[in-house]
Amino acid sequence: MGSPAARLQWAASLALIALIALCLAWELVLAPLRPGGSWLALKCLPLLLPLMGVLRGHRYTYQWASLLIWFYVAEGATRAFTDAGPGRWLAVAEALLALAFFFAVVGCLRVTRRSSAAPPDPPAPTAP
Repeated sequence: MGSPAARLQWAASLALIALIALCLAWELVLAPLRPGGSWLALKCLPLLLPLMGVLRGHRYTYQWASLLIWFYVAEGATRAFTDAGPGRWLAVAEALLALAFFFAVVGCLRVTRRSSAAPPDPPAPTAP
C-alpha cells in the first residue's frame, strides 16, 4: 500500500463501500421517508455496479463511475437543504462521501495515466 495509486485505490474503495452502507442505513433504519424503511434504499443498486471494478483498480470502471457518482452528490446536496433533522446530516455525509470517491478516482486516474503513444517531434533545424 505504499504507492500513491494503491492509496488512492484504497480510498476510492473505502468511500464507495461507505456510501453503499450509508444509503442502505439511511433509507432503511436511520431516517427513512416512511416508518419501516422506504424503496429509496434501492438507490444503492447503481453503486454496486462499479464495486468489483473499483476494488480491482480497473481504469475503465473508474472513468464511468466518476460520472455516475455525481447523481449522489446532487441528491446529497438537494436533500441537505430540503430534509430536516438527521436526514439533513445524512445527506451531507452522502455528498461528502461521493465527493471523496470522485477525488480519489480522479487522483488514481492521474497517477496511473499512460504516457502518449508517440514521442514528440524533434525540433526543426534552423537556418544559419
